[in-house]
Amino acid sequence: MFKALADPGRRTLLDALAEKDGRTLLDLETALPHLSRFGVMKHLRVLEDAGLVVSRKVGREKHHYLNAVPLRDMHDRWLDRFTSGTARGLLQLRRTIERHVAMSDHAPKHVYEILIRTTPDKVWEALTDPDLTQQYYYGMRIEGALTTGTPYTYIRDGRVGIEGQVVEAVPGQRLVTTFRALFDENGRDEPASRVTYELEPNDAGTMLRLIHDELADSPATSESVSGGWPGILFELQGMFLAPSA
Repeated sequence: MFKALADPGRRTLLDALAEKDGRTLLDLETALPHLSRFGVMKHLRVLEDAGLVVSRKVGREKHHYLNAVPLRDMHDRWLDRFTSGTARGLLQLRRTIERHVAMSDHAPKHVYEILIRTTPDKVWEALTDPDLTQQYYYGMRIEGALTTGTPYTYIRDGRVGIEGQVVEAVPGQRLVTTFRALFDENGRDEPASRVTYELEPNDAGTMLRLIHDELADSPATSESVSGGWPGILFELQGMFLAPSA
């Protein structure tokens, strides 16, 4: 990650995505006009390999998104011990990167990826077990059968914070739900959006991809979840980290 951030051209691309998330390659080329298309693609590949950028195909176009989770991980592991102005500056950087601005109605609004060092079945259990969600999902317990076509809720202290319908459920692989943020007074009357969890096994564990879209008519919901998802994913990842020696 540090190697990826060391190059000024790659930092420029991250700045461009902070200003407007979900950009295509053609759009990002304007941020580095002195480079060829292949040069910009090379920089994006490095940022993706470092986990700082996540891409998503929409039709024929590939959209690129900032992924705030690794930056939060870096901060919490090494930087929060310092109280200097540099650390405060990094906190501000994190808040900036986690902010998502309006983009095409047809492209996902929020896209995150995080590597969890366990099996897809264990990640699925963490996504669907009430006792486990309470540990990382801001104290909320998920309730419902979580099978295709069934309703679900997230509940904390007897109050429903989120409600929706399960659109698709393939255990260990994919979970798609509608999403209404009842915890937010400004968003509770907005139409439901959609949240998708995709689980992909690899040699290091499971790559969890979260996509929150269909938010064109739900701006308050989009704003309220933009800072919440990185924290949820980071806490979920932490549940499977081995204790330090």
